[in-house]
Amino acid sequence: MGAVISGLPVAFILVSDRERALTFYCNLLGLRVRSSDAYGDFLEVDTGLIRMTALPDYRPHPHPVFGWQVADIAAVVQTLRDRGVTLTIYEGMGQDELGIWTAPDGKAKVAWFADPDGNVLSLSED
Repeated sequence: MGAVISGLPVAFILVSDRERALTFYCNLLGLRVRSSDAYGDFLEVDTGLIRMTALPDYRPHPHPVFGWQVADIAAVVQTLRDRGVTLTIYEGMGQDELGIWTAPDGKAKVAWFADPDGNVLSLSED
């Protein structure tokens, strides 16, 4: 059975300060603005989009809102750190010095960081 819905995937990220978020997502993470309107921006991310919408009273939740599957998590983490992004260290998780957690089977690796609004973003490698 094939997919019922096909098309370009769009993830939604809410922010409180549009310009501050655009600086982070575009200048630090290297995403490009595809289009903008009065309410927010569509950011290009590989074969999908992020719809970033500004809500002045927005408060983030503690769980990840978006993530990337990457080929070399250590290299991506180091690049983010070099650009001034702080990786999140969770007490008791056993992350390494770069902030990367390795699953007990030694295969999957995950790292987390936050945007300026506190939205949790993740990187993973299998």
